[in-house]
Amino acid sequence: MPHPVPPARRPPTGPPSGGHTPAPRGGPPRRPAAELPPVHAAVICVAAPCLAISPEHGQLTGRGLDGIYRAGRRLLSRCLLRIAGRDPVAVQGRSLGADRASFTATVRTGADPGPDPDVTVDRVRHADGTERITLRSHAGRRLRIPVEIALGTDLADLGAVAAGRTGPALPAAVHAGGLRWSTSGAQAVTTAEPPPDDVLAALGLLRWELDLAPGEARTIELRTTCDRAARLPATQPTGPLAAAHAEGDDHRVEAFFRTSLDDLRALLLRDPEEPSDAFAAAGVPWRCGLAPAESLWAARLALPLGTGLAAATLRTLARTQTAGRGEGAGLIPGPLRGGGHGLPPGCTGTEATLAFPVVLAEARRWGLPEKDVAALLPAAERCLDWLRRSADGDLLADPADGPRRCETQAHAHRAALLGADLLEACGRPGAGELRDWAAAQRRRFRESFWIDDPSGGRPAVAVHPDGRPVPHLSGATAHLLDTGLLGGGRFAPGLLDGVRTEQLARLLGAPAMDCGWGLRSLGVKEPGHNPFGYRSGAVRVHETAVAAAGLAAAGFEKEAGTLLHGLVDAAELFGHRLPEMYGATQRTAGSAPLPHPAACRPAAVAAAAGIHLLVSLAGIRPDAPAGTVTLAPVAGAPLGAVRFSGLRVAGEPFAVRVSRLGLGMVEEAADALQLGV
Repeated sequence: MPHPVPPARRPPTGPPSGGHTPAPRGGPPRRPAAELPPVHAAVICVAAPCLAISPEHGQLTGRGLDGIYRAGRRLLSRCLLRIAGRDPVAVQGRSLGADRASFTATVRTGADPGPDPDVTVDRVRHADGTERITLRSHAGRRLRIPVEIALGTDLADLGAVAAGRTGPALPAAVHAGGLRWSTSGAQAVTTAEPPPDDVLAALGLLRWELDLAPGEARTIELRTTCDRAARLPATQPTGPLAAAHAEGDDHRVEAFFRTSLDDLRALLLRDPEEPSDAFAAAGVPWRCGLAPAESLWAARLALPLGTGLAAATLRTLARTQTAGRGEGAGLIPGPLRGGGHGLPPGCTGTEATLAFPVVLAEARRWGLPEKDVAALLPAAERCLDWLRRSADGDLLADPADGPRRCETQAHAHRAALLGADLLEACGRPGAGELRDWAAAQRRRFRESFWIDDPSGGRPAVAVHPDGRPVPHLSGATAHLLDTGLLGGGRFAPGLLDGVRTEQLARLLGAPAMDCGWGLRSLGVKEPGHNPFGYRSGAVRVHETAVAAAGLAAAGFEKEAGTLLHGLVDAAELFGHRLPEMYGATQRTAGSAPLPHPAACRPAAVAAAAGIHLLVSLAGIRPDAPAGTVTLAPVAGAPLGAVRFSGLRVAGEPFAVRVSRLGLGMVEEAADALQLGV
């Protein structure tokens, strides 16, 4: 399997969600992504680069992925609590936020007659390696309770843990009220407060004798770090995302927005080459490092929260861009990713290269300062030069000489139009050439990709190099509706004309594509459909959000509202923390969406998609350079009245309200902005 990547500027070697496993350079073959350990029932806490993976009962057993990790290294694999010689009986495990979780258990000490437990145990575990264990007595008399905590670790890499290639547990040494483990290249320390009464390093045991009066509580705090310090300094970036809030008639709006924002913040990492810059790691537990396409998508979808994340992500990726004058000059490197049923793997580097000028152009509309735009413009121009060379008067292949994919054409067309808009606004040459290419691209796409049939036709998911279309109906066609924002609050023209856009809206809104919980990545009637397949049927959250927002912007409010409700309903049943994908089983009365056992959760693009989906209800269309912002709320107010505050437009706080009648009103904005509806 591909090894999860610790924080670094290089792209990861391939996520399980992509379904493609790169060949390893030496050593034993890696297990395919299908054999990844299931994580859908795990309780995951993240404050990148820190990560804690726990079973629902809270006891870290040392089996599977259990453990506390930092930068991809497992610092603690075993943390077993025994009270009065008994294992606590787990009653609840739940997430308290992106970075912490709570586990509640009970113990019956026998101090009182009857079957009732007389001690409750609350464990709050943080991603940074801190755990607070609180024992509370409910007995009718004073208790003297022996407490034991068995600790252990293998200091294994997360990739090795997932592949089942870990070594034996390491021997522990006593260290300042706790235990220490070390190898030639790594070390972990667990300290306790109050210090234990006894430490048995050979058994990895810490022991206490706690004296509890009726109703009294005592807390033991464990701190696990990768060095001898009691607590590591904070490593997460601060400030790239605004502290925005959402509220509405539908109570789920607030929780969904807040959880999505918390998850996105928890995934932020510093660029090791330039620590002042941050980007979003793709997701946990498998993709804990930089994934260019996903990081750019997350930054783009989160633009209503400010342009800081977009600017930092663009700077980070500009430093990875291929230099020189060769064939690949201007390309942002990225790993291969599964292409779906019947298609070879595609290159995420292509997607990232095409997204770069789009994110820069839209960030400028949201208020990215001109000095930052000017600094990033040369990298965007190199991306656009790569596009011109690679397309060379034809549909863009991904990878070279491979199939022409539907979503790649949408990404390329969007990049050309928004790139032309950006070049023209900045006084740079090449805008006319890009617009001419985009116009020719629209003609080529409609001739090559549209498959006519008696029902009105459909777009092909791909076209082979010999011109044969792949006729499957795919969720990737949602990207045809995502045209991008130009000046004056206008959307760029799409690859489809009005008639074909209307037909696509009908197709995406039909039961073959809309399972009731979101958009299927492959139609249920298509060959190879698998409701759990990453690109062959499962609901991919960001595709559903893009489809819903694009349908609403194109005036298809009914289809948009159905997808919106399906995603919000699914989010509620996932505790408002949507995984990157989940099973596309048909929704029925009383059913629930089925988790994908290997999906990342939280995932940056899924978290940002939740923000994008909700904010799209207000239809905010900014043009900060022109000093204007326009509102075009979704007609019919599908979630009732909503209000967003703390957003950022033109670098200043922005608040907007949409009434139950679908009327928008700006409540707070920069003084220099002119408002329109």
